[in-house]
Amino acid sequence: MVIFSVYVVNKAGGLIYQYDNYVPRADAEKTFSYPLDLVLKHHDEKVVVSFGQRDGIKVGHAVLSINGIDVMGKSTADGKDILEYLKDPANYPVSIRFGRARLSSNEKLMLASMFHSLFAIGSQLSPEVGSSGIEMLETDVFKLHCFQTLTGIKFIVLADPRQAGIDALLRKIYEIYADFALKNPFYSLEMPIRRPSCESTRVYVDSAGSGTER
Repeated sequence: MVIFSVYVVNKAGGLIYQYDNYVPRADAEKTFSYPLDLVLKHHDEKVVVSFGQRDGIKVGHAVLSINGIDVMGKSTADGKDILEYLKDPANYPVSIRFGRARLSSNEKLMLASMFHSLFAIGSQLSPEVGSSGIEMLETDVFKLHCFQTLTGIKFIVLADPRQAGIDALLRKIYEIYADFALKNPFYSLEMPIRRPSCESTRVYVDSAGSGTER
């Protein structure tokens, strides 16, 4: 059981803080002969699979390494353009490792804005008068938990579906945020949180559901 990531979104839908604790990467590596039977394309500074699924390789997976050399964006670590390299028959057979790439900063900003809109739509569609919006979304591999304050700040936690004590964790994160915001006279609720000490603050949730700061 694990906490995957934490997002803090302001009342306008802007991402003001994000922390990744653990991002699972389901890798699939295979040796290909020429021509490559997968269609690859550039997407947000990555090379991803746009067509063709096989042997655990899925549409949307990114190229992580070629012949054991890690990939940095659109090129390998030794400076070779990925798509140009894979067009040359002389470079085959080639071993390519695919998997889920980490989200870029732009993708995180976009997802925060999208969830802000979905939260507002959920509160309007709810048959309950005065609904506070989306509090939890559940999938097979993670749960999204959301707590919105009276000022419109949203605290979002992505966790393992079996993880207990998320409500206590959200309250503890809110307590840390409120303490940080109220003690800093130069901080505005719309500003990104860039205080270095925030990066080193960890909140642990025990089996009883109580959060402790370390």
